[in-house]
Amino acid sequence: MSNIPLSLYIHMPWCVKKCPYCDFNSHAVKGELNEMEYVAALLADLDYELSRSPEREVESIFIGGGTPSLFSIRGITDLLAGVRRRLSLVEGAEVTLEANPGTLEAGRYSGYREAGVNRLSLGVQSFDAAALNRLGRIHGSEQAVAAVEAARSAGFENFNIDLMFGLPGQTVGSARQDVETAIRLAPAHLSYYQLTLESGTLFYHQPPVLPEDEVLWEIQNEGQLLLQEGGYQQYEVSAYAQSGRRCRHNLNYWRFGDYLGIGAGAHGKMTDSHSGRVERRRRKPNPSDFMRHAGAAEAVAGGRILDREDLIIEFLMNALRLTHGFELSLFSERTGLESDFLLSRLQLPQVRGLLTLEKGRACPTPLGARFLDDLLLLMSEPHC
Repeated sequence: MSNIPLSLYIHMPWCVKKCPYCDFNSHAVKGELNEMEYVAALLADLDYELSRSPEREVESIFIGGGTPSLFSIRGITDLLAGVRRRLSLVEGAEVTLEANPGTLEAGRYSGYREAGVNRLSLGVQSFDAAALNRLGRIHGSEQAVAAVEAARSAGFENFNIDLMFGLPGQTVGSARQDVETAIRLAPAHLSYYQLTLESGTLFYHQPPVLPEDEVLWEIQNEGQLLLQEGGYQQYEVSAYAQSGRRCRHNLNYWRFGDYLGIGAGAHGKMTDSHSGRVERRRRKPNPSDFMRHAGAAEAVAGGRILDREDLIIEFLMNALRLTHGFELSLFSERTGLESDFLLSRLQLPQVRGLLTLEKGRACPTPLGARFLDDLLLLMSEPHC
């Protein structure tokens, strides 16, 4: 199992303001952000991870948050330089940084590019001023467009726009305008996903009025059609890309690859090349706690070894998000289990019209993709 790809996820836990829909580990900045202390903690955390793992080349890096673009050019430069001193990156490795249009400063994107970032992910969410206000975003529609133009001016040909639908007060028409605006801006990649009310968020406890299911379905269908006509191929539930611009880092998640996770609240998944054992680990979510213990076992909040059932279900939860599904050989390669463990689970979904199995490839049907939770439930236990 030594040929499993490896990625690195780096979590930056701060943002200007916590959005009411966000359930990520993010914290509003209070006072001065001591970014160099945090960068040092990240590198110490990486040293600890590498002391437990054999050396392997890294295929992608994703700096997420929170709002990583709160960090200065120097902070990102020192971070990536420290990572390169410790890790071997494959030639042309994808290095993504998430950026919020509301934290844009002149020249900062060019500096990130010089630091080694070669892909940006812009958290636009909407181009509608009223919608952005309801979402608690700190940027306006003009800033969103300006951020895209700044990314392109800085030399970023490969960038993603995050766009949500099903927003409070959204109509089919306003959702269409969002997608049309995004297509005109011609990003290499679009993440187009529905707003959901996650537990622990302000929206969950004080729910806004969202579009009815029939309107949501029309919004989603029309959005997908517009994206297809605009040259964006859907390859995952919420991911659309121009030719050759799929997100390699996220594909590694969905194809059940390995990834180191460093930073406050970060999660990782690693496969032992000798035993085949798969372990998930997570870091302490509180930034102060994490920094206090970074570089030692105390920074780890918990972990678990995946048993056989965990491996099957977690593989399916990821791989079935892909539009073209997965080859049974990939299941064996990434879990160490024979594909026979899956075969009995594939039968009922096929009968229900939720899944196809042809030439060793399991693929959700359009109906299965629409009702993915139901498909996964059918596959949660073998059926004889």
